[in-house]
Amino acid sequence: MSKRIMTIIASAIEHETKDWRLQYVTITDCKVTGDLHDATVYYTVRGATLDQEPDVDGAAEALNRVRGQLRKIMGDQLGVRYTPTLSFSLDTVPEASAHMEELLARARARDEELAELAKNAQPAGDANPYRTTDTSEDDTTVSEE
Repeated sequence: MSKRIMTIIASAIEHETKDWRLQYVTITDCKVTGDLHDATVYYTVRGATLDQEPDVDGAAEALNRVRGQLRKIMGDQLGVRYTPTLSFSLDTVPEASAHMEELLARARARDEELAELAKNAQPAGDANPYRTTDTSEDDTTVSEE
């Protein structure tokens, strides 16, 4: 049910809404409660260009304005007894994954630095720090005199 709602909402935003602030909105996920009365739709907003910041507040306002229209379209296409109420939530997974990728890249760079330092490393003490016993010198036979 949630995948169907997600598809309907994404299609309706693309083809049936007239608000220009929704042209950069992407529907990423949908969660429906167990009783099918409430649906939370997750979305992301991208900027018009790569160097432009996305208008998250404008997109949230636009989604709240067309919520009733989207619910009507969803109800018509779902064909269930009760049409779920819609709520929209900004999806923060892309930002979190980008932050995680940045942390992993820093860790990889630090690992490479340490590997480079370890190539030329010399032991701090003897070359062989473990005590070895020579069996020929330690012949402990007790002689009786």
